Amino acid sequence: MSEALNETALKQLFLDARTTNKFQPRAVDDATLQELVALMKWGPTSMNAQPGRIVFVRSPEAKARLKGALMGGNVDKTMAAPVTAIIAYDTEFHEHLPAQFPAMPGARDMFHGNAPLIEITGLRNSSLQGAYLILAARALGLDAGPMSGFDNAAVDKAFFPDGKWKSNFLINLGYGDPSGNWPRGPRLPFETMARIA
Repeated sequence: MSEALNETALKQLFLDARTTNKFQPRAVDDATLQELVALMKWGPTSMNAQPGRIVFVRSPEAKARLKGALMGGNVDKTMAAPVTAIIAYDTEFHEHLPAQFPAMPGARDMFHGNAPLIEITGLRNSSLQGAYLILAARALGLDAGPMSGFDNAAVDKAFFPDGKWKSNFLINLGYGDPSGNWPRGPRLPFETMARIA
């Protein structure tokens, strides 16, 4: 049985963590990006499908391709972020199910020719995987600024022209500069957002 994390860990992952809008001019190296993926991939997904795919946008050339797809308020902070992760999903994720989910031999066949099921499964589970990436980043001492203010079709055209992957949302990553933080917004109380049945 797992033990509860201590308060320091809870603060780093949730209680003190913030959506970051400004980053220090400090690079995020390949080894750290690989470690992020090595951690986040262990989070659960439906049928262990793991449809999430990530493009870490870091080079000036890749940043330039991303820039035109961003809403105005997201341009400056994204261009200044050391890395922007495009969280996407693979529309052919089900082809990996025989190896990823051998407990259900017919799992792949459920998705063949069923575009609505592929889309909802890919979108839902890549969203989970993007959230795991945020927690992995925080666990490794990075800060994250997730956002959805961009043109998905433009990102897909620029980064996934073969149409196999579809963008979901973006996460700016790096070492945060707290001077860019807005005042922390309130959170809804338990009674508004949850019930026990």
